[in-house]
Amino acid sequence: MVSSATPAKTPREVQEIKLICVNTDTIIAVNVKEAYSFFSRFKGLMLKKSMPENSGLHIMPCSSIHTFFMKFSIDILYLNQNNEIVGMEEGLDPGKIGKRIDNTKSVIELPAGTIKRTSVAVGQKIALQG
Repeated sequence: MVSSATPAKTPREVQEIKLICVNTDTIIAVNVKEAYSFFSRFKGLMLKKSMPENSGLHIMPCSSIHTFFMKFSIDILYLNQNNEIVGMEEGLDPGKIGKRIDNTKSVIELPAGTIKRTSVAVGQKIALQG
């Protein structure tokens, strides 16, 4: 007997997205997740127990963030439409509201200590590659 059932689909391959500082060619994070839908932006990192080293969350569109219902501190990069860093925040503790920085179109949330470890700076351009 020949089956007419459609073959099972394989799970979508998870793409590794790297965050790179274009000016210095420094890898800032190697496992960046995208939060581009309403629900993924709303959920963000809420209720997560931790954020692995070398990971990140790119939230777009987004002009400011909060750390309500989070259990750990984070670093934040505020980016303009050209992916240039227009502001940064280091070690934002749980239960706080982040800065509002003019011209911010997206943000990248990173584990606390990432900004210091990678020496990124305002005015530098970043790229997401993957």
